[in-house]
This record gives sequence, structure tokens and C-alpha cells, in this order.
Amino acid sequence: MAILNMIVAQVATQSAKSAVLSVWDLTLKGGWLMIPLALLLLVSIYIFFERLFATSRVTKADSQFLQQIKSLIQAGKIEDAKQLCQTTNTAYSRMIEKGVSRIGRPMNDVLVAIENVGNMEIARMEKGFNWLATTAAGAPMIGFLGTVTGMVQAFYSLASAGQNSNVSILASGIYEALMTTVAGLVVGILALFAYNYLTSRVNKIMNRLEGNTMEFMDLLNEPAAQPPHFNKR
Repeated sequence: MAILNMIVAQVATQSAKSAVLSVWDLTLKGGWLMIPLALLLLVSIYIFFERLFATSRVTKADSQFLQQIKSLIQAGKIEDAKQLCQTTNTAYSRMIEKGVSRIGRPMNDVLVAIENVGNMEIARMEKGFNWLATTAAGAPMIGFLGTVTGMVQAFYSLASAGQNSNVSILASGIYEALMTTVAGLVVGILALFAYNYLTSRVNKIMNRLEGNTMEFMDLLNEPAAQPPHFNKR
């Protein structure tokens, strides 16, 4: 307890006498484990913005798309409906294209085909999510590892100094070691928030796709009283 009080007093004295270290100076004092943490941060930032833009393109669906599909199907223009899906080129249009290609089969077969494509689209949107989840869990552990190794080095330096040892040797080693913990927690927290935000965004898109799929299935049931003649051109 006395050693801890001496360390705190020494650190407080040094802080009062010297200027505050910059973030860059503290980063450099964190040791070589700051390099993998920096790489994890850069990759996580890239994945976050890349997936954010990718999911934004998915949500930009043409509001008139389903109405156009409805008109083409009721007119029996199946090939034209497929062509419209291909030119629209969105997750929803690819799902509907598979459904259009299954028209004439049992409704359950149509729904299963659409759901299979939907699962593939969701998996494509979640590309890179595993990396964010791994970073959120792994970065703090790397930070703790750096702190433990740094503490070992600090006490070893104190012991090696012999009679010339002083509290400042231990204090400087401790705050340098703790920098990896701070960096690991920062990277892990950012990755966790990014992962949760993107996961929530994909869940909303999935719910929207499911709703649109139900609208398409209702569309196929609408002409039951007067079934259209499907003229494949």
C-alpha cells in the first residue's frame, strides 16, 4: 500500500511539472502491441463504412417496382417482368426474379425459392461482420496482454536497477503498460458499436424484404378469380 501511495505521489508530481503528453506520444509508448491494435482499428473502420454504403444501396428501392411487376404479370408478360428485375438489380429485385421464374408452380415452391435468394442476400450484406465481432472481443484482450507484459518489464527494470532503483522507474513503466489497455478498449468499443449498428440495419432491411415478399405473394394470389394467360416472349 505504501508503494502504491508513493507511485501515485510521484506520478502526480511529474504531471504537475511536465506538459501533458500528446495522444501520439502515448501511442508510441504503448509498445509493439499498438501495431496490431492500429491495424484492427483501420480494418474495422473500412468494413464499417463499406458495409454502410453497401446496405444503403440495398435500401434504395424503386417505389414503382412492385407496381410495374404487378402490371406485367397480370398482362402475362413474364419475360418482361424478368427483364425488369435484372435491370433494377437490387436485393429485392433478385428475390422477385426468382419468384417470377417459378410462376406456375405451387405457391410454397415459389415462396421457398424467394426465401433462399433472400438468405443469400442477407449473408452477402453481413460480409465482414465476423471481423467486427472478433475485433470487439479480441482487441481488449490484446490490450490486457500488453499491460501484463509491460508490468513484468517495469518490475524487472526496477529490480535490475538495484540500489539505483526509484519509484519513477516503476511509475513510468506502469503508465506505458496501461496504454495498451486503453487502446484495446477503445478499439473494442468502437468495433462493438459498429457491429451492433450494422446488425440492426441489416435486420431492418430483412424485415422490409420479408414484407415486400408477402406483397409479391399476395400479388400472385390476386388473379385467382381470373387467371392471366402467361405468354412467355
